[in-house]
Amino acid sequence: MKPDTTNRTLTLKPAIFVLLLAVVGGLTVYLVGPWSAVELPDSDPDVIDVAIDMKGFDTSEIRVRAGEPVTIRLTSLDGPFHLDGGGKHQLAVDELGVNIIAPARGSASDTFTPTEPGTYVFYCDICCGGRANPTMTGTLIVEEA
Repeated sequence: MKPDTTNRTLTLKPAIFVLLLAVVGGLTVYLVGPWSAVELPDSDPDVIDVAIDMKGFDTSEIRVRAGEPVTIRLTSLDGPFHLDGGGKHQLAVDELGVNIIAPARGSASDTFTPTEPGTYVFYCDICCGGRANPTMTGTLIVEEA
């Protein structure tokens, strides 16, 4: 006599469907989440916010005053699955010792006090062609106090 497997097959089908649904749902969250919009930090009048992604900085010029503390918050809009730099971005100004590195889809900030008026280059050299890419550079202008 052949064993009856009808009940076992009927109970396995919903379990397999639920398992498959969980796997597909988990993969969707894992893969699509990093490409959804990044929520920018709340604005603060004492902080200069700069966003960056693979297209470059959202501003090409920052103006500050010599002798006054400056806080720059850098936000990377790229996700961690970006192949070049892993989504991290940088805002560096060599002459002023500034080196802010924002994690993928996150923010980082630094406070510094420029002492000498002048024009300085800020750049991201983590990915995207670095200083050679004109969208990955900008100008920090330090004006007389």
